[in-house]
Amino acid sequence: MVRDRQVRRLFKLSNTEETQEIAAAKAGMDVKTARRYLRAGRLPSEMKADRHWRTRKDSFEEVWPEIQAQLSTNPGLEAQTVFIALQRKYPDRFADGQLRTLQRKVKHWRATEGPAQEVYFVQEHRAGELCESDFTHLTELEITIDGHPFPHLLYHFVLTYSNWETGTICFSESFASLSEGLQSALWQLGGVPLLHRTDRMTAAVNNLTELADFQKGYEALLRHYRMEGRKIQTGHGNENGDVEQRHHRFKRALNQALLLRDSRDFTTVQDYQAFLEKLFEQLNSGRKVRLAEELEVLHTLPDRHYDSAKRVRVRVNSGSLIAVERNSYSVSSRLIGEIVEARVFANHVEVWYGGQKVEHLARLRGRTNYNVNYRHIIDWLVRKPGAFASYRYREHLFPTSRFRMVYDLLKDVTPRRCDRRYLEILDMAAKQGEALVDDALRLLLQSDSGRQVIVNADAFSDFLQRCEHAPDITDVHVAEVSLAVFDELFGYPAVIQ
Repeated sequence: MVRDRQVRRLFKLSNTEETQEIAAAKAGMDVKTARRYLRAGRLPSEMKADRHWRTRKDSFEEVWPEIQAQLSTNPGLEAQTVFIALQRKYPDRFADGQLRTLQRKVKHWRATEGPAQEVYFVQEHRAGELCESDFTHLTELEITIDGHPFPHLLYHFVLTYSNWETGTICFSESFASLSEGLQSALWQLGGVPLLHRTDRMTAAVNNLTELADFQKGYEALLRHYRMEGRKIQTGHGNENGDVEQRHHRFKRALNQALLLRDSRDFTTVQDYQAFLEKLFEQLNSGRKVRLAEELEVLHTLPDRHYDSAKRVRVRVNSGSLIAVERNSYSVSSRLIGEIVEARVFANHVEVWYGGQKVEHLARLRGRTNYNVNYRHIIDWLVRKPGAFASYRYREHLFPTSRFRMVYDLLKDVTPRRCDRRYLEILDMAAKQGEALVDDALRLLLQSDSGRQVIVNADAFSDFLQRCEHAPDITDVHVAEVSLAVFDELFGYPAVIQ
């Protein structure tokens, strides 16, 4: 069988050799064959005729109309699913090795007669024009804070031209999370793009009526930054494709960074946020050239942040509690009966009274939860110790596990006076410092004599005072050890310096 490389050699030799016989011999073929290729001027592969006939009978010819009807009705059917159904319907007729034949047949049908496939139109991005943002869950990465699970989301912001990205930790797809995340991204970027596109998140898009495209709060936020809002069509997540793709790639990069760190546990949320910021900085390091092009055409930032906090006026009830977003928070008992303004942010709540901020509280998640700070009510609990035993929120009055251990100890030793004695210790924590009292309890709980000090109010007060005036830990100087001591120990002669 003559191959293409032989004929190519023949074409070259025919220009240099004296006769065709010599050229054919050197090319390794018969002279008649050589003359045929020289006359044709084509390679063997070019002279091979296409085969339009079958070499064996089509095993699926009889059942193909049935298969074609199924594929026309349900285009998503896979060839393997159809093949399994055929094996059940026609036992012993189709062998497993015929699956590949059916797959090729179905593939050819889809390409020639099947339904048209969705076309993705490549978009041309322009510098400084469009940014996209969205929320994504990071729970699957199993991040923990101080050993406890940390379910959370990431607000993810991306510039579509340079792919510059950043993100902030949040806990719900609320307008507060959207506002704080978007503003943090813009101020970190140092400019404002022309357009901002989101999916159909209810925090931004009005999905209940066609009279307004966006929620009022989101429209005000866009006006403040002079941006124009865009939203995708329902069920078309690919229209927000840049940020969706960055979700996937960022999670993969974050997982790799956590593997290098060899731990998914962080001491505080702030440490975790700093870790994310460092990762974003690494990811953005290769986008500086295109980012510089964007920075040249971005709009300038406004003079200040947009105040997107939800403001609620509530009255402090007789239990020194306020109800905000169906959760309850304690405030100073001095405010009982007064109306205060609660400003609800994504991760915290501020309490204002008379134009002055009086409390900064971590925001509770969910509904019907309580955040009771013992410092707000301890003055009156000490006066009414009998209320402690049946107090509805008593479990909130144990700042650390050691305070709970002390209360259990007092119940065993002095059950009739345990509430009063524990509240006295809690009052000391409020007035002299929780950390100081907690450290003293840690030392005293280690011995029986220390437990007796806890029970005795005067002895505990004296011990606490000694702890308060204990000198700070100082550096201890250790003298340098001469290595000559080891020579003397092992009987080696001393080395003359």
